[in-house]
Amino acid sequence: MKLSVFEIIKLGRKYMHLWPVRAELDQYFVDYQAVKMSRLVCQVMPGLAAFCFVIQLYLGSMTVLPQALLYSLCILSFPLQALMFMGVKADKFLPPALASWYKESVAKVNQSGGEVKLSTQRPRYLDLASLLNLTFQNNHN
Repeated sequence: MKLSVFEIIKLGRKYMHLWPVRAELDQYFVDYQAVKMSRLVCQVMPGLAAFCFVIQLYLGSMTVLPQALLYSLCILSFPLQALMFMGVKADKFLPPALASWYKESVAKVNQSGGEVKLSTQRPRYLDLASLLNLTFQNNHN
């Protein structure tokens, strides 16, 4: 599906927030580390960009303003890059082995009494994150 850059960023943000923060997922899903790093980048880099900008202006003079702006904008681009990476990943289809595990898990959840409205036809990584989020919410409650 063709998505605009803005839609990819929104999808990446949604994907990143859907993943449950559970250490045990690290053993089974490679994406957990990527999501964890993306969350860290989105939290830390805006403050780091502001800090670098202020320090460069404080230690230098107004002649370093273009360089300070360039460094800050470069650092500020990291969260956008992370969100775009997450958005592209969220839109990809699951590999066959993971897709079959996903379909089995959705069937188990549906059999246990909870009607889950998740895609079972060509599931994507976003669907996997939704399933994991739903599973860990139900276990937590």
